[in-house]
Amino acid sequence: MLKHRGFPGRLSGTDFQFVIRRANPKGATPLTRRERYRDRRAPDKRADAAFMKALWDHFGEDPFERGNLDAGRLSWLFGREVVAVDDPFDPKSYDSLLRIDAEVAERSFPEVFNGPEAEADDDWDDWD
Repeated sequence: MLKHRGFPGRLSGTDFQFVIRRANPKGATPLTRRERYRDRRAPDKRADAAFMKALWDHFGEDPFERGNLDAGRLSWLFGREVVAVDDPFDPKSYDSLLRIDAEVAERSFPEVFNGPEAEADDDWDDWD
C-alpha cells in the first residue's frame, strides 16, 4: 500500500480521517459511491471540501493511486468528483488508479477552486 507522504491525516481539530495508517490484513475496504443529500451536517460538508482541497493540492488532475487514502472519506467523492482510471476498476485494491474530474469537482466545491467566497452547488443529491 502506497503511503501518500505530505497528505494531511485528518481535518484539523476534528476526527474526520483522511488517511489510514496501515493496510487492512483482510483486504482494502471497497470504494462505493455514497449519496450526499442537502440535509448533511455542516461539519460533514466541511470535511468533504477539505478532503477535496487536499486531493487537488496533492494530485491536481494527474491520476493517483488509492494507497492509504481513507475509503470512507473517498467514497463521499467517488463516482462524481473522483473517478476510476482503471478499466476494469477494482474497488477493493489499494493499487487502483483514480483521478479528479476537475469540471465536476469545481461545480461541487467552488470554494476549493475559486476561494472561500464562492458558494457550493446544492444539487449534490441530483447528480448521476
